Amino acid sequence: MAGVSCCWDVPWCFGGDFNITRFPNKRVGDTHFSHAMTIFSDLIFKPDLIDLQMAGGDFTWSNGRAWSRLNRFLVSACWEACFPDLSQKRLLRMCSDHYPIMLDCGGIIRGHRYFKFENMWLEEEGFVDRVRSWWSSHSFSGTPSFVLASKLKALKQDLKKWNVEEFRIMENERKLLLQQLKSLVDSELLGDISNEELERKKEVVAELLKITLMEEIYWSQKSRVLWLKEGDKCTKIFH
Repeated sequence: MAGVSCCWDVPWCFGGDFNITRFPNKRVGDTHFSHAMTIFSDLIFKPDLIDLQMAGGDFTWSNGRAWSRLNRFLVSACWEACFPDLSQKRLLRMCSDHYPIMLDCGGIIRGHRYFKFENMWLEEEGFVDRVRSWWSSHSFSGTPSFVLASKLKALKQDLKKWNVEEFRIMENERKLLLQQLKSLVDSELLGDISNEELERKKEVVAELLKITLMEEIYWSQKSRVLWLKEGDKCTKIFH
């Protein structure tokens, strides 16, 4: 990595599971520096990378008995200069031993949004029936081509309005579910959780996974990466 980064004088960002802690206090029960920790620090210092502070918690991996800081983003100084509000945050985990890490670069400047059919809509229960109902509710007079064009235009407005309302509700639901999950996880860590709360935790995770699937479909379509298939996507991208 150090050799490659020296070949191109451009902003660099490395991220992922490095499978090593940098300091002993970033692994519960560890008190001494290891040789691997020294090598990892050299990896950061030689290319002049910056180990960003992380908000949201100290550890990024746990199997319920051990806790470690394995996941992080490392950026070059010129990358940090491009994004003055750069930060990394630990998010809530759902079904993995690893906590997801988000690199926040300060937001995206959005331009004019044109209409397009979102594949994630198909994951919403009752969507086809809803479209059929909208289509039947519109009536126009004229040539067949004019009627078709007019109904499509009216349907587009129905879809745009529904998309804004439905997924604004979904975003609020996501926030509430994350709050519930955090509360349940905190109770679980303290050993003060009932069987009913454990069942509720499973339900919350299932609902969050459904919302996450729809977001994944949305960003996959937006990226226009046509070869991206189901499975281990990260491995395919890196290969």
